[in-house]
Amino acid sequence: MKKILDFLYSTQLMAILFVVFATAMGVATFVENDFGTQTARQLIYNAWWFEAIMVVFVINFIGNIFTYKLYRKEKWINLMLHLSFIFIIAGAGITRYIGYEGIISIKEGESSNLLYSDGAYLQVSIDDGKDQKPTIFKRLLLSSATKNNVSINTNFKDQDVKIELVEYLPNLGERLEEGPVGDEYITFVEASQDGHRHDQNIKRGTYEQVHETTVGFDSPDDVDINFKLVDGKLRIVTKTGGTFTRMADQFQGKFEKDVEQDFELRSVYEMQLPAHEGHDHGAGVMRFIIAKPVFKATVKYVSMTKKQDNNNADMIVLDITTKNKTERVELIGGQYRTNEITNVKIDNLNFNLVYGARTYLLPFYVKLNDFQLENYPGSESAMSYASEVTVIDEEQNNTFDFRIFMNNILNYRGYRFFQSSYNITDTYEQTILSVNHDYWGTFVTYVGYTILYICLLLMVLLKNTRMGDLRRRLKDIELRKSKLLTIVLLLVSSLMFSQEHMHKLTDQQVDEMLKKSMVSKEHADKFARLIIQDAGGRMKPVNTFASELLRKVSKYDTYRGYTADQVLISLTIDPYAWFQAPIIYLERGNTKVREILGVGEEDKYATLGDFFNEMGQYKLQTLQEEANKKANRSKFEKDIVNIDKRVNLLYSALGGSILTILPIKDDKNNKWVTPLEVDRLNYTGKDTIAAQSFNLYAQSLNDAIVSKDYKTADQLLDGIFTIQKTFGAKVYPKEKQITYEILYNKYDIFKTLFSYYMYIGVFMFFVVLFQIFKNNRFVTNLIKVCTAIVVLFFIMHTLGLATRWYISGRAPWSNAYESVIFVAWATMLFGLIFGKKSPLTISSTAFLTAMMLMIAHWNWMDPEIANLPPVLNSYWLMIHVSVIVASYGPFALGMILGLICLVLMIFTTEKNKEKFDLTISELTTISEMALLVGLVLLTIGNFLGGQWANESWGRYWGWDAKETWALISIMVYAFVLHMRLVPGLKGRYAYNLATVLAFASILMTYFGVNFYLSGLHSYGSSDARITPSFIYYSIAVVAIISTFAYFQFKKYYKR
Repeated sequence: MKKILDFLYSTQLMAILFVVFATAMGVATFVENDFGTQTARQLIYNAWWFEAIMVVFVINFIGNIFTYKLYRKEKWINLMLHLSFIFIIAGAGITRYIGYEGIISIKEGESSNLLYSDGAYLQVSIDDGKDQKPTIFKRLLLSSATKNNVSINTNFKDQDVKIELVEYLPNLGERLEEGPVGDEYITFVEASQDGHRHDQNIKRGTYEQVHETTVGFDSPDDVDINFKLVDGKLRIVTKTGGTFTRMADQFQGKFEKDVEQDFELRSVYEMQLPAHEGHDHGAGVMRFIIAKPVFKATVKYVSMTKKQDNNNADMIVLDITTKNKTERVELIGGQYRTNEITNVKIDNLNFNLVYGARTYLLPFYVKLNDFQLENYPGSESAMSYASEVTVIDEEQNNTFDFRIFMNNILNYRGYRFFQSSYNITDTYEQTILSVNHDYWGTFVTYVGYTILYICLLLMVLLKNTRMGDLRRRLKDIELRKSKLLTIVLLLVSSLMFSQEHMHKLTDQQVDEMLKKSMVSKEHADKFARLIIQDAGGRMKPVNTFASELLRKVSKYDTYRGYTADQVLISLTIDPYAWFQAPIIYLERGNTKVREILGVGEEDKYATLGDFFNEMGQYKLQTLQEEANKKANRSKFEKDIVNIDKRVNLLYSALGGSILTILPIKDDKNNKWVTPLEVDRLNYTGKDTIAAQSFNLYAQSLNDAIVSKDYKTADQLLDGIFTIQKTFGAKVYPKEKQITYEILYNKYDIFKTLFSYYMYIGVFMFFVVLFQIFKNNRFVTNLIKVCTAIVVLFFIMHTLGLATRWYISGRAPWSNAYESVIFVAWATMLFGLIFGKKSPLTISSTAFLTAMMLMIAHWNWMDPEIANLPPVLNSYWLMIHVSVIVASYGPFALGMILGLICLVLMIFTTEKNKEKFDLTISELTTISEMALLVGLVLLTIGNFLGGQWANESWGRYWGWDAKETWALISIMVYAFVLHMRLVPGLKGRYAYNLATVLAFASILMTYFGVNFYLSGLHSYGSSDARITPSFIYYSIAVVAIISTFAYFQFKKYYKR
């Protein structure tokens, strides 16, 4: 028995638990990505062995209290720290086995007490026409990746009944299969103002809703656009007229309202849409084409992917066996679904079956008095939404009103209501509230969180802790050494190159052509201060919009020496010239796309004209359609999708359909429109003349470019400014804010700081290297100057973040780009804090910060400032995200110091051993201090995220990939910091190697989840996983360094 207890309390078991628990969670995130949450829960998260690991962890925690005498007064912080995790695990157990959650849907003016469960159930009731067996509820946690052993064995009036699951089909969907038989369809392709294509297959005799527009194919209903098939030829009739452009020869024609006429295939149609009652945004301009001729197809119901998707229903196939008969039954349903009862009669027994949510009755009613939705200006993107409700409790004789909105919950009788979603139609408004019933689970967990936060903070601040020990050790090392030592830093720089190539027009001809429509830089700077409303409702200077547009299309914010503002004006006044300008960026190495377009293999750009053949057909049409249908795409398919987006964005810009600079008068949603939609402005009197000012302005620019006299153009531009400030005053930004944003765009501080940090970091490193061999006052002062310069750059970095904060009106860490520049800032901050007496630490951190800023400006990082979705528009964004992202800085610092220590070990000789030994000890101590701070921040930040989730939708832990990998990182770094207690894992070599390897968990948490997995925090989970080649190179480099370091460490340092 003693041996068993010794093993349960041992540090060896603790290390094994850390590794197994972290590995299991890591595997689970990939399982969830490929097969869905239910599969991950079935195989791992809800598995008995996973829970057993947590139970053994608790036993190990308790054992360590006695093994290390944590009950002693001087170790009370460690005692409470371990007890906090026991509380957290206990709270999680209560939540899983006692608490429950679901949703309640209420239409405006109605009351409800029906709660639909979060989980899916198979519900079976059996009767014989006289008596009925109580309903059987079987919770189903199904997976398409494993065999689902689900069965119900029951008895009704001495007759055995067995219900067995035969097959599970997740993500049920319809698929059109083209063939010689079936219904007739057309494919309607609409190009929206955001530059995206939307395909819609329309069956003959029906219609589909495309945004607010009804589009039919021989539809008998009253629709906005109706296509008709007459004698095998397609015809069109619309409620409003418009124009079309035949792509083969650029011929332009017109079509009249309510007049049936032949439809021109392979032509781009543009029409004014009718305004629909109750939808101010219904009116506008629509561009569309019919992608291919009429085709026949049949509808097949199939499992779209093996991954569960709550947006689509699932199907289960059951075998029901009675005494004399077995019958197969198919049930469609799934999570949150309330489906009709399926009735089956077998052997005189009636079976009523449902696959879906279980219904609970709340002990009170909730009435929705009013649902309130507020959008961003001129956008359909929700800024906030709220439910004004009345709680009606007849049992308690209690009635009261309450306002539920994001991060503001209703808590009553152990039930917590959260604003989850909504559903708005032409006939009703409906709120969807998440409901959580888990008082004790939440209470116990929060007690654990509170103890954890206090102990972690005190652990960093007090003297009698591990951090205090490290401070004393560092001070001792400083007394024993005279100067810091350092050795080789390996720098790898990659060169980017591009080669000029021949187009249909020579570069000189392109320059001459574009020069004719380029205004002066001075006038473009004035134009840049106009305000534009983007698709998300953000009000920003045209300068920002132009930079974003040019960067998305060409990957640069200038073109042939012209600013983005000059390019945007040129696009507007002379769109045909840009049809022949090589501006659309093509991904590197994709020779197949270049072959399709007919451009050179080394060409970096293509013209818009390259994407269409002599017949006016879009060359990438079929490829982009196939690529967009796939959930997992190859690199080639991702390139096709990205290039297609650039083509559509440029095409929309040339058509003028994205320049939303004119405010609609008295619009309740403060919507702005393009100069193409002046009839929607609702201007009266003299204002109607002002509405045409942009067209007059565009015409005046042609004269101004020739004459160099911009007086008339400036006056007309001033008129547009007046329109914006008069009719758009409610959303017009402050002049100071406009100025700051333009300056921010101009100086591009973070891109500039990349090279500054790089130069000073490398220079300072070699100065410190020189100091090792020859130290004097000049070198010492030079290092001080370098440190001061790094501090100056850090101040610039801080001011850049503050400016972005002011411009956006929110904390600058809400997307991938912002989080990278914030992590870089945090890394530099902690480098300066821990490197006050260690120039090597400061130089290394400056170099690492430069690398981070370089990553921030890679092509896949979008620096655009955007509005926040409602759930992120919260004070929790500043608290949770800032803390957890800041933790990455100390971990990065620990990684770079660990790498330097390994390199120092490699270059150790008998001559320099004593100096290097002190340096390695110092850097190892600084590294451990950094890791402790990082672990404190990461742990607090991760659990603060759980509290945010609990306040937003009632679940403090949902095994989302981001929070799971953050927990894995906590486990990994807790393991690293506990290695000193584990026999066989002690020592500076093992520790420093671990700090380098452990950083992979941070990279996975930060980058891998965002672009590799699915979840609430993912940016690109729909793309196929392709591991970048530099990952393999990095692994190889670390392997080589660690191998050589091991033999040198064994030779010179191992005692």
